[in-house]
Amino acid sequence: MMLACLLRALLFLFIAALPAAALSDRPQTPEARPDGPGLSQALGSEEDAGYRRASAARPFIFPEDHGPHPGFKHEWWYFTGNLRSAQGRRFGFQLTFFRIALAPDPLQRPSRWGTRQIYMAHFALSDAAGERFYSFERFSRAALQLAGARDDPFRVWLETWQARSFAQGIFPLQLQAAADDVSIDLSLQSGKPLVLQGESGLSQKSAEAGNASYYYSFTRLPAHGKLTIEGETFTVNGSAWLDREWSTSALAPDQVGWDWFALQLDDGRELMYYRLRGQEGKTDPASQGIFVAADGTTRQLGAGDVTLEVLETWRSPRSEALYPISWRLRSPALELDLVITPLLEDQELQTTLRYWEGAVAVTGRDGADKVEGWGYVELTGYAQ
Repeated sequence: MMLACLLRALLFLFIAALPAAALSDRPQTPEARPDGPGLSQALGSEEDAGYRRASAARPFIFPEDHGPHPGFKHEWWYFTGNLRSAQGRRFGFQLTFFRIALAPDPLQRPSRWGTRQIYMAHFALSDAAGERFYSFERFSRAALQLAGARDDPFRVWLETWQARSFAQGIFPLQLQAAADDVSIDLSLQSGKPLVLQGESGLSQKSAEAGNASYYYSFTRLPAHGKLTIEGETFTVNGSAWLDREWSTSALAPDQVGWDWFALQLDDGRELMYYRLRGQEGKTDPASQGIFVAADGTTRQLGAGDVTLEVLETWRSPRSEALYPISWRLRSPALELDLVITPLLEDQELQTTLRYWEGAVAVTGRDGADKVEGWGYVELTGYAQ
């Protein structure tokens, strides 16, 4: 969802090291990560002159908007989902691709090696029964077919990791990624229609003009396929979520991170909400979300429509960050009172910038009725 801020920080960290970033898919460890600034410092260190900005609502055009938008500084294709094997074993997955511009203008000198775009990808898998979480990271330049994106037929890739469609449009869609002894090969089908986030697809992140993204989501995508963990293969089914954003934006000076929730209820409804955190953990007024009914109709949510209560925290033994991993989410306007618990406590990605993102279970009430579901939560700005 909102890793634009991480992308800006990664630019700060990796421009000088780009030739060396060829980049393995080994799990990232503290020793493998370069030292660099924290999130807030990196966000304020760059100029945005020359890039396009998301400053007003605009019509979305497909399939073009499934593809890249190089005039903006960064964008991402963000896949998450919950899966279950025939024996009932639970898994969560994340496969995300990020495009990062190094300069606003196209490269003028003709060269197959030359580019002003780099790509980053994160691949993670949660195994609840095995009590294991795996995360991997790759970088490459958008040259020599090492990485890139296109709209028709849709494909985004970084080396052998990819999301691709086989027909006009975007679905059905194949996701493939493998690293060490972990892999996924999944087919995503069209479930519910896409929804536009924010104001007709313009998602404002602060009061500053242009500090926004163009943002749409597919909130329910039936998924099936296979995954492999340390030589054991599982046939799985479940449901995925796709977030698409592009922007030239950053956190405001008084924003330190965000808590993002993408929840799929078993009755066919979905809820997305992100809480932007200000100093001392205060909820920023720009926090927002969307509620999608079973028939696909939507309702926008503002900061006053959702309250969050932390029920449980977990401290990472590696980064020493203290993450809130279990929550109570209430929305009186929707008559929802939900408890969100993680499949695993430790779902902290060991990537260049640390963040917690993982599969969660949802229980609670809709008025007098019980509700259940599954989802994903992303927590940033907790690890330095």
